[in-house]
Amino acid sequence: MQPETLVRDHTIYACVMGSRAFGLATDGSDTDRRGVFLAPTPLFWRFDKPPTHVEGPGEERFSWELERFCELALRANPNILECLHSPLVEYADDTGRELLALRGAFLSRRVHETFTRYSHSQRRKLEADVRTHGAPRRKHAMHLLRLLLSARDLLRTGALTVDVGEHRESLLAVKRGEVPWSEVESRMARLEREADEAVGRSPLPAEPDRRRVEDFLTRCRRASAL
Repeated sequence: MQPETLVRDHTIYACVMGSRAFGLATDGSDTDRRGVFLAPTPLFWRFDKPPTHVEGPGEERFSWELERFCELALRANPNILECLHSPLVEYADDTGRELLALRGAFLSRRVHETFTRYSHSQRRKLEADVRTHGAPRRKHAMHLLRLLLSARDLLRTGALTVDVGEHRESLLAVKRGEVPWSEVESRMARLEREADEAVGRSPLPAEPDRRRVEDFLTRCRRASAL
């Protein structure tokens, strides 16, 4: 079975991500599509296993096989968790709707470590741009601030909100270069401190509900085999 066929015929969930989901789209924004497919169980009985992810078909589209998607979500991967909470769902069958109903099972205080680690790596890249070119990549700076806002609020409330809402204009000002880098750095540092303060009293559990997710995946594999 070709990878494109897996996406075309076995997708259980599809959504729009990127600037359009974040509420930061402008006239020139792309439409980034993400999805989850459930590879038929008999494909796993062969020596050559189905792919864990597929790029395409078409531009700006990327999909994960369900097991890989769940594995990454249990690790609190920021991109995967945000994909599960996209406000722009394009498709969900019965299995996809059950996956969406499991969103809370993937959330835990692990997000503090993973979001922070990712933000630190992106911050180092921005600082390297400043040293080399005298300025950061403004779009990347905007999205890093967005991620830090999301992490802080998730730790405070236990709910992951993808759309930036009232922060749209202040974030777009960063992208347009209207905010000095020193101010951007100050905002990043403040958001990191606030996330650090929030994690100790966060309503999120210490660990995700791995057993609940594994039960879901097992039932999906069994139903596909039958």
